[in-house]
Amino acid sequence: MRSDLFSQQYLEAATPGGFGLQNSKMLKVSLSGSTVMARQGAMVAYQGQVSFDYESAGGIGKMLKKAVTGEGVDLMRVSGNGDVFFADLASDVHVLELDGTDGFSVNGVSVLAFESTLQWDIKMIQGAGMFGGGLFNTFFSGTGKIAITTRGTPVVLTVDAPTYVDTDAVVAWSTSLQTSIHRSGFKPMAMLGRGSGEAFQMAFAGQGFVIVQPSENPPRGGGQQTGNTGGGGLGGMLGKLSG
Repeated sequence: MRSDLFSQQYLEAATPGGFGLQNSKMLKVSLSGSTVMARQGAMVAYQGQVSFDYESAGGIGKMLKKAVTGEGVDLMRVSGNGDVFFADLASDVHVLELDGTDGFSVNGVSVLAFESTLQWDIKMIQGAGMFGGGLFNTFFSGTGKIAITTRGTPVVLTVDAPTYVDTDAVVAWSTSLQTSIHRSGFKPMAMLGRGSGEAFQMAFAGQGFVIVQPSENPPRGGGQQTGNTGGGGLGGMLGKLSG
């Protein structure tokens, strides 16, 4: 049989360190008696002897935070010997490696998989506590790799001046940054349902980076759902305030 599908472009890719991209839409993890954590239901194929087990939120504290805030990700523990492929509705996949020098704050809805050497927790975003009962994100620290997804090709902004990002388009940022909620200003017409829809943004200051996608996540609990979670962007809690 002959086809362009059998060209090198589509064959299995080598993944340095066992954790890397098969292509722009798919993550490949090679296991050798090791373990990774992944979004439940994100596996699209595997070869070898691999097991998939439910992973709890990691203690009562995390379970309560996840239940109350809606933030976080439903996880499975993937272990064994073989190759596993992960994807989420053909979203773009990106791999980052944390080296222990800085933490990583990311929307739970954007987490695809990560190495079990990383520590994670659900925390309130600094400077956002007065809005909608607080805004929460999933924070990672330690050393290891994490794969995240974006809706389209993102831009990575270097924060060396005050930076403002739509709350539904922001994906992740380095935890060294200072965060707050920026209000564009009071506009009477917004009270009548005729606002611009851009009343609130995430504000970043300091030195670090912010990852922004070219599409907005749906509000929590509504709209199009990604793969196996009902989460959305940070703006889900602010949507009604922004008119």
